[in-house]
Amino acid sequence: MSAPHMPKVAGINSTVPAPAQTAPPLDALPAAPGVLIQDQLAGWVSDLTTLHELTERLARTRFLDSALHELLRAGAALAGARRGLVLFEPADGLGPVTTLGLGLSHADLGHLETVPRRATSYGRLLDGDGDGDGDGIGIGGPAEPVVVPDLLADTDAGARAEAGTATGTPAETDPRQREVAARLGLGASYAVPLLVGGAKGPPAEAPQVPQLPQLPQSPPPAQPPLPAKLGAAVWLYDEPTEPTERQRHLIGLYVRYAGEHLSRLLELERARAHMTTLTRELLPGRLPRMPGVQLAARHRTTPGGGGDWYDALPLPEGALSLAVGSVSGSGPGAPAATGRLRAALRAYAVMEGEDPIAVLSDLELLLRLTEPACTATALFAYAEPARRTLLLAGAGHAPPLVVGDRRTEFVETSLSAPLGMLSCWQAPSVELVTAPGETVLLYTDGLLRRTGEPMDRAFARLHAAAASVPATARDDPGAVADHVLRALPPTGPGPAGPPEPHEDFVLLAARFE
Repeated sequence: MSAPHMPKVAGINSTVPAPAQTAPPLDALPAAPGVLIQDQLAGWVSDLTTLHELTERLARTRFLDSALHELLRAGAALAGARRGLVLFEPADGLGPVTTLGLGLSHADLGHLETVPRRATSYGRLLDGDGDGDGDGIGIGGPAEPVVVPDLLADTDAGARAEAGTATGTPAETDPRQREVAARLGLGASYAVPLLVGGAKGPPAEAPQVPQLPQLPQSPPPAQPPLPAKLGAAVWLYDEPTEPTERQRHLIGLYVRYAGEHLSRLLELERARAHMTTLTRELLPGRLPRMPGVQLAARHRTTPGGGGDWYDALPLPEGALSLAVGSVSGSGPGAPAATGRLRAALRAYAVMEGEDPIAVLSDLELLLRLTEPACTATALFAYAEPARRTLLLAGAGHAPPLVVGDRRTEFVETSLSAPLGMLSCWQAPSVELVTAPGETVLLYTDGLLRRTGEPMDRAFARLHAAAASVPATARDDPGAVADHVLRALPPTGPGPAGPPEPHEDFVLLAARFE
């Protein structure tokens, strides 16, 4: 018996017999091994590209605050969260201590701080004893996380990448914790520790390589080691959820790199703080109060440590010495030279302050004998407030600026070389007579350089800023100085966004009554 023929469809007489069973669709067929490998490779390449971009952005940060902001932003992108906070608390207790938020206002951060620390995931990370018992965070093997749909009530799922968490069920959620969660609309959190060093154990010993004998050398000065625990980062979710295994892996790699970068920035931050403190200690702690004159000073010291300084010293017979100057160079040597120079100028001012030329001549001789590789600019004024007069002498320094109701003009001082550049410094002095209520501004070149403009334009901007001081502010030298600084903002963008001055400067204002 012959098989029946298929009916004609659209005028086509099919001669192919129908299959015994329907073939499965193409989507149901197992994929070839090569396709799976290509998909995995594509995913790995995508992850590596993302990590490379994020770590590059983090590596470009130069200050601790900007690095912490970048850490929050990148971690939120990896964790799939839109809010978070980072608590930077070095374990050695030497600071700095700061708390920054992402997508959280100051009021939100205040609400979070009212939650008992022991009930939060970051509190267990920061205050854990490190042995892995109880709520502490150990450095041993990872434990399975427990995620609870309450604010910060989860055992830290993210700690698996860098430090193990305690096993068992989490503690009962604190009532204040639930209240804050409801107020902020938060469902869960994901916390990771910020640690120094990615290895879980001690580093492997390097192979011993024979070396040639060396002469005995003095050991380098000991430096305190950086703390192993720097803080914790927490990302907050609106719903009860947690990152996927892939997201946790990427966050762990990123946070490992971030910990090393933050440790370097922490060391630089502490060095900058020490340098700034040292430089400020070399400046006068307070300005003298004398009849007939009001004084105010403003200064800025960059983290690198500069050599700009000022001084105001009462002299016999109601006189007053005013001085500003700048020592060449930066780093630890500049503040040290500044301190020696300022102390010497004070001694010369007491002995022969009525002759500014003699004061600067003696200072130049001392600089040439004790600091042969150093140069400095200086401006010294012998003031008599009762007569409202100043006798000025300058060595390579910018001229003073007189600000009053009837005039705003630079004082014409003679041009001279800085101290330490000539075999013998000599320049004539200039006498200035001020009117009642006029303010004399003494400043360093850093005030002009911070504008980022050529010197002629910088002088014009300074003159315009001083001329625009309101009449109501001219009775206070501090208000005059503040107005001038606001009118001369730095033009270069800072590392964290807003403009930041990159030059040391000193501004000393003396108003004569």
